[in-house]
Formats: sequence, structure tokens, C-alpha cells
Amino acid sequence: MTRVLRPLFLALGLLAALGPVRAASDLAALVPAQSEISFVSRQMGVPVSGSFRSFDAQVRFDPAHPQTGQFTIGVDLGSVQLPTNDATQEIVRPTWFDAARYPRAVFESSSVRVLERGRYEVQGRLSIKGHAQDVVVPVALEQAAGLTVASGALVVHRLAFEIGDGEWADTSLVADEVQIRFRLALSGIGPI
Repeated sequence: MTRVLRPLFLALGLLAALGPVRAASDLAALVPAQSEISFVSRQMGVPVSGSFRSFDAQVRFDPAHPQTGQFTIGVDLGSVQLPTNDATQEIVRPTWFDAARYPRAVFESSSVRVLERGRYEVQGRLSIKGHAQDVVVPVALEQAAGLTVASGALVVHRLAFEIGDGEWADTSLVADEVQIRFRLALSGIGPI
């Protein structure tokens, strides 16, 4: 009998020594219908707004230990929408997003810094069109109706990602700075 139980106790002891294993259920679920990712650029000084219809998020966030949070956001660049059909068709071409060759933009976090309750700075790497830049993203978390909403905005420089090259690299035509705004509704995060 002890020969049978000994391997079982050894296996249980090994599992206990390894500590708790994070399960897939630790992942917060994105609620797409209540989420949005948009941007504002300036063309000859005039603001132009756009948005993305398709994106996903993999978020692990424990309000008791926010610095262990992990965020990965992926955006389908081909799902972009601008105010006109012509502009929407143009921005996916090689000069701009080159969405056929680089279909996704991805942000992957590397650290989370607590500013105050419900306010954080998430540092990570933003990859667009084969180029990557380190960025710091201010994030505010609010909870209501069983959801946690992560929102914020950051400014990126489009030329660092070769978005709008050639004649469009002229920043008097299209500004280099682009503001990205996001609102991600998430379920499965405990009280903040």
C-alpha cells in the first residue's frame, strides 16, 4: 500500500512546491460591443478621426497585485474606418498601414506601475508595420455593472512606424503625432 501512496504523495508535494498555476480562467474577457479603439490625426491642421472595428485583448489583472498585470492588445489594421470610403481604402495600402503585409498592430505590456487607486502606467512595446517602439500608456480603471472599463490615450509618432511614407512623410500635410484612444470593457476582474 505504501508503494502505491508514495508516488502520489511525491507528486502532490511537487505540485505544492511549484505553487499555484495560473489558469486560463484568470484571463479577463473583452466585451467588444462596449469597447472601442480610435485615433485622431491632423491633415493640414484639421483633425481626422478614425476607428477600428476588430481588435482583441488578453488581460490578466489582479487588483490586489496590480504590478503583476499583463496586457496584450491586438488590432486588425484592415478593420480601420475613416470618415470617407476613399480615405478608408487608402489607409490600408502600402504607403500607410500596408495591412495586407502587416495585418495586425500589437501592444504587449512589460510592467505596470500604480499611480493611485484605479490609475496606472502600463509600459510595453507597440508594434506596427514591422516596427516596434517602447511606450508608456496611462490607464484608468473604473467598475460599474459587473464590468471593469480600462480607458486612456497615448500619442505616437506615425513616422517611427513608417506610416505615411514618401510624399506623405511631409508633416505639414499630415502631422507626425497621432493620438490613440481606447476604452476596453472587461469582465472577470475583481473589485479595485
